[in-house]
Amino acid sequence: MPKRNAENKLSLLPDLLLTWYDSAKRDLPWRHAPGPYEVWVSEIMLQQTRVETVKDYYKRFLAALPTVADLAAADEELLMKLWQGLGYYSRVRNMAKAARTIMEEHGGRFPDTFEPLRALSGIGDYTAGAVLSIAFGKPEPAVDGNVVRVLARITGQGSDDPVCRADFKTRLKAIYPAERCGDFTQSLMELGATVCLPNGAPLCERCPVAAICTALREGRIAELPEKKAKAARKIVEMTVLILEDGSGRIALKKRPAGGLLAGLWELPHIDSTKTAAELKTELAAYAPESIRKERAQKHIFSHIEWHMQPYRIRFNATPAPDWQMVTADDLINAYPLPVAFSKLL
Repeated sequence: MPKRNAENKLSLLPDLLLTWYDSAKRDLPWRHAPGPYEVWVSEIMLQQTRVETVKDYYKRFLAALPTVADLAAADEELLMKLWQGLGYYSRVRNMAKAARTIMEEHGGRFPDTFEPLRALSGIGDYTAGAVLSIAFGKPEPAVDGNVVRVLARITGQGSDDPVCRADFKTRLKAIYPAERCGDFTQSLMELGATVCLPNGAPLCERCPVAAICTALREGRIAELPEKKAKAARKIVEMTVLILEDGSGRIALKKRPAGGLLAGLWELPHIDSTKTAAELKTELAAYAPESIRKERAQKHIFSHIEWHMQPYRIRFNATPAPDWQMVTADDLINAYPLPVAFSKLL
């Protein structure tokens, strides 16, 4: 498509989308009081996570840590517990680090310009754009996968790569409506999340910009945005030990400070598949009373897939020094256990 025609189509977006957004937008908790802290927390939580999942986490997080000062002062165990189940735990660690920077270097106030905001831990171009446009009303686009999909289909070209995102950001910045920057950002997000859906299932009959959509007119919706082949996930076979002592407490171990699920608690495990007989021999020092094989499960991360064979093992011996014996109440209230392990319990 000639670039002039594409730009003409993009120039129509603010009027078309804002009219639609006013009546079609979802009632989301972070839209009730869109200050920079609230927008930031919601956008970080929404990375790689569904909106319906985030709603309750967001409410609980804001109730426990209502200000950036509270987040900066929060204990890591509390942060991990509040985040438990959301995954990608480096997100909340980066949030805490950024909060401390805001308190120490910015007097407790969020930066309201791009470069200082972008320099904070865990904040990329997209999150900086979301905060600046939604919370501060500035013409700073927030271009994520949803927005790329919308723009690629409207213009008939584009892929979700850094070069294309930067190009779309530049082109959007030129058409931002001065009085409704935040609403325009959210209207693009909303369209991509609720109408211009991925995987061949867009709701074109409900789309407010269907009349200017190149992909719809040319029958190329499934082709756009252009996709690159994903690398295959690494498969890890593991034996997970649900170790119970005579009082019903369960053994946990703390994961290393770096790497996947860093610093969280986990069920002890072996990175290979073991039989009950092999485990009886390997755990002989703990005098296991019973070893029961449970149903195998798998857990999928973005780049790795765990195939987990759990065994429930009762023992009466003194636990290993790096085991923490915890009660069911402890698991609920005090120890952040990743979903990969908690679902085995």
